[in-house]
Amino acid sequence: MFSLKSPIIYCKGVTAQRAELLQQELGIKSCNDLLHLFPYRYVDKTRFYKINQLQSTAAEVQVIGKITQVKRVQQKRGSRLVAIFSDETGSIELVWFKGVKWVKEVLKINTPYVIYGKLNLFNNTFSMPHPEMELLTEYKKKVQSAMQPIYPSTEKLTKKNITTKVVRTLIQNLFVQIDAKVKETLSPTFIAQYNLISRSEALLNVHFPTSQEKLAVAQHRLKFEELFFIQLQLIRKKLIRQHKNKGYRFENVGNYFNSFYKNNLPFDLTNAQKKVLKEIRKDVASEVQMNRLLQGDVGSGKTIVALLTMLLALDNGFQAALMAPTEILATQHFNAVKELLGSMDIQVELLTGSTKSKKRKEIHQHLEDGTLHILIGTHALLEDKVVFKNLGIAIIDEQHRFGVAQRSKMWKKNELPPHILVMTATPIPRTLAMSVYGDLDISVIDELPSGRKEVKTVHRFDKNRLAVFKFLKDEIAKGRQVYIVYPLIQESAAMDYKDLMDGYESIARDFPAPQYQISIVHGKMKSADKDYEMQRFVKGETQIMVATTVIEVGVNVPNASVMVIESSERFGLSQLHQLRGRVGRGADQSYCILLSDYKLSEEAKTRLKTMVETSDGFKIAEVDLKLRGPGNIMGTQQSGVLNLKIADVVKDTAVLVKARNAAIELLQKDPHLSREENRAILETYTQIQKSTGLWSAIS
Repeated sequence: MFSLKSPIIYCKGVTAQRAELLQQELGIKSCNDLLHLFPYRYVDKTRFYKINQLQSTAAEVQVIGKITQVKRVQQKRGSRLVAIFSDETGSIELVWFKGVKWVKEVLKINTPYVIYGKLNLFNNTFSMPHPEMELLTEYKKKVQSAMQPIYPSTEKLTKKNITTKVVRTLIQNLFVQIDAKVKETLSPTFIAQYNLISRSEALLNVHFPTSQEKLAVAQHRLKFEELFFIQLQLIRKKLIRQHKNKGYRFENVGNYFNSFYKNNLPFDLTNAQKKVLKEIRKDVASEVQMNRLLQGDVGSGKTIVALLTMLLALDNGFQAALMAPTEILATQHFNAVKELLGSMDIQVELLTGSTKSKKRKEIHQHLEDGTLHILIGTHALLEDKVVFKNLGIAIIDEQHRFGVAQRSKMWKKNELPPHILVMTATPIPRTLAMSVYGDLDISVIDELPSGRKEVKTVHRFDKNRLAVFKFLKDEIAKGRQVYIVYPLIQESAAMDYKDLMDGYESIARDFPAPQYQISIVHGKMKSADKDYEMQRFVKGETQIMVATTVIEVGVNVPNASVMVIESSERFGLSQLHQLRGRVGRGADQSYCILLSDYKLSEEAKTRLKTMVETSDGFKIAEVDLKLRGPGNIMGTQQSGVLNLKIADVVKDTAVLVKARNAAIELLQKDPHLSREENRAILETYTQIQKSTGLWSAIS
């Protein structure tokens, strides 16, 4: 029996060849998929023009009239067909260059037609080449809307004649097959409460709207529904986690925390840091496992918050772990924590891929007997051999670089799951945070520690290179250090950009030894060589660090005051922002110089202009989201989280907030969706859970 779940081949008009192509090119497997292939734009045929109202614009127009005369005009090659088309106000010419013989045979003289197309103006006469034409009598019979939907397509579909018109017909047929009846996903009270139209009506009007108003109402209903079910999943998951996942209770704020706070804190905490600590302390003092995302711009002081959180665990007899995505970053955290703790009686160790086996055995032993308090490391922390006596908190830095399966291993190191604090220096726009991390509690450090000067950012073209180099020499003369970052490691024939080795050689010429010393670091170097070069720069033995983006995350050299980014138009906004965060860590004024070619795309201009105008990571993230779309940020494409059919988290913020609030309110009233009135919502929710399996146990 036919239903929307039936394979696409069961839809009227879909041949085996069409079914295969639709599946290959657009992922359409079932009739339901076809129903949810939404138009991406519409051709508005709601207005009819009189011939004397026509203007010379690029817009397409629609006119009712009759053909009064048809003639064939000879050209250098073949002939063209010209018809005079008139209404009561005037005449225009209709022109065909192809299919002349066939068109001439089917045209009817003095019979009312509806024509549609683009106008040309030549010698004060309007003509319309190859118009769309339909007899007025036929036009009036159709259910088809006046606004024509235009569907997504591919080159292959167009070649095989599966045009927008064909897709439109298939969807029309489908509506007839299902008798325009579609199962409702929301309850009647819900629909009334949020002033929505029915699902059937929304689907019909999104494919075949009869007016702009009806289209807007239909789109709103479908966007709201799509975002509502995402939010329902996220919030419900959070409630289940809070109910099920019991956590260790840190009741004491004891000697470790207080002693560090009084004696070792290098500077007063900002109000933002204090607020975040309060939120964390509230979480870990309850009996529920903490699952919190800590967002803070580069240099906002997340490490101090992380350390104070780990000391809370120690005060309650637990161990703590901090995991970073790279060895460089893990080593830096380790050094920073050791330095901050000073002479406090706390055992801290570093575990990475290059830790020697003798040292590993020691670490494993001290972890198990509880004499090791804090373990910092990379993915090496996830190995089965790494067994804690009692892990109370796991802190994960730059978490989007770890897979879900990797992160979940942290949970299994204990009887009860440890508290989880996830940190990121990549600011996540509010809309995306609500959509992707809606099941996490979110904390934000949105102010920099006092005494930090804002990094001055300028954009310069390649021709200014000599002036830039002179500026670098002046800064080095003051005892400062400089980063010069390149986008490529090897010459790319396709792209004419200065590659790293070329750059290194030209810098070595402009900054000759022994007066200047240069480090070079890139991804193809052996780990030991990379560390050696990094250490030379950290110790101040070299004044210039020439590198690819391996220094993007986590290298801390307070004496480095200038960041030069070569071919800056090649970098994404978040990458530029991260790179800029490598400087401005000391008391001196720091600078970021964006060097670029003259030829810039509009998008590249926007990126560079944004960098010059603001250093606010959240503003930058909002611009980035608008430029790149949600799919490419935070790797959400891989997880499939935001594979949205009709909503757009950038443009539909208001709908997203409304949908989220609706989901929260519903779950407050009916946490298990067990009330009869919510049956449709529960059925849809269950179906989505089965079919997507998107939402894993860890954010």
